[in-house]
Amino acid sequence: MSMYNSPRAYSSRLRSCLQTLSVARASYSTTAAMTAPPSFPFARPHAWDPPAEYARLRATNPVSRVQLWDGSTPWLVVKHKDVINVLTDNRLSKERSRPGFPEMSAGGKEAAKNKPTFVDMDPPQHMQQRSMVESLFDVDAIAKLRPHIQRTVDSLLDAMVKQEKPVDFIDKFSLPVPSYIIYGILGVPFEDLEFLTQQNAIRSNGSATATEASTANKTLLDYIGKLVDQRGESPKEDLISKLVTEQVKPGHIERSDAVQIAFLMLVAGNATMVSMINLGVVTLLQYPEQLAKLKANPSLSSAFVSELCRYHTGSAMATRRVAKVDIELAGHAIKAGEGIIAATQSASRDEDVFSDPDVFDIARFLPKEEGGRGEDGYKAMGYGWGEHRCVAETLARTELEVVFATLFQRLPNLKLAIPFEDIKWSPPRKDIGITELHVTW
Repeated sequence: MSMYNSPRAYSSRLRSCLQTLSVARASYSTTAAMTAPPSFPFARPHAWDPPAEYARLRATNPVSRVQLWDGSTPWLVVKHKDVINVLTDNRLSKERSRPGFPEMSAGGKEAAKNKPTFVDMDPPQHMQQRSMVESLFDVDAIAKLRPHIQRTVDSLLDAMVKQEKPVDFIDKFSLPVPSYIIYGILGVPFEDLEFLTQQNAIRSNGSATATEASTANKTLLDYIGKLVDQRGESPKEDLISKLVTEQVKPGHIERSDAVQIAFLMLVAGNATMVSMINLGVVTLLQYPEQLAKLKANPSLSSAFVSELCRYHTGSAMATRRVAKVDIELAGHAIKAGEGIIAATQSASRDEDVFSDPDVFDIARFLPKEEGGRGEDGYKAMGYGWGEHRCVAETLARTELEVVFATLFQRLPNLKLAIPFEDIKWSPPRKDIGITELHVTW
């Protein structure tokens, strides 16, 4: 018998082959792991700090693939100039029903099946529907509304200072401020404000069960539906009446469209506004020298809000698209049907646009002759970019300006009731937010 055909030799050769195969598999797995797109969303490393991956990608790979929860691998765009290109290119679609549109969760994918409103439409339908509400949020309309916003802030502070300390700041102030304002624009009766605010909190605060959140969502939709019907019978000077009389009755849109548009106005920016008020308070308390400037000169509230909305991007994952045709972006070939995520949070920290972007500076957008950096606040991405830029930006900015021009004048000794390290933040892979905030003074 040949030595090569002996059982011992055969066994030796078999072991050798298996070892070679094992090494090859390990090498393949290592290579695959090195080349596989990273999981997205990235996680915040600490508190409000943005994911470290953004800065690395801006420097090394500004247009790259990432992998989402469902295994899809859309493109991630992290540089300011490239984000602008994505958000102004009509070859890219906002329609979530298109194959390849990147959804951030199973719930998002399910919600994409619902009838869309203008925020998820492409031209010309987008502007046709957006124009139905746009005039209620323009500069002149919000200027007229500003005294009402001031009264709302003042009355909520009046009520808050009567509470036993420490106070739940979200419950007593940061949630009702934007809620009461948008309810007034919609035409919600004053006696229903507290109930609707509670339902909105259950729907969006993340601590409710899925069933409770779904029930609250249905409650709000049913309420808006009834209000649409009431305004059809007896119109008033509010957004819902405007939709019914100018759009539904002439047959431009259906009743269900009016309900969805009003619901969008009710809930779309509410959670973000609550977050920005909370983040503004905590940021100022963490930067006492900047707070001192604001206390000494409340008119700096506008500059502060601009920097706040750059430094903290409250809605960082909403700017997504899918290619309708093959395009080229920053030297990369993007095929029709491939998704794109425009990382506005990263764009607002782009070193090519903002000096010392990780530094919070209340004077960043002030003119140089006034001691500022003279940078352009419009380039910050807190409200998006292009034709889908937030329709209620002027309202949101005005609310924040009034809040921060008033809050520390009324309560100059306002402070956290707990250490900064004990603040409860939103999950690290979700939009930045504070889920609980207790204060004292």
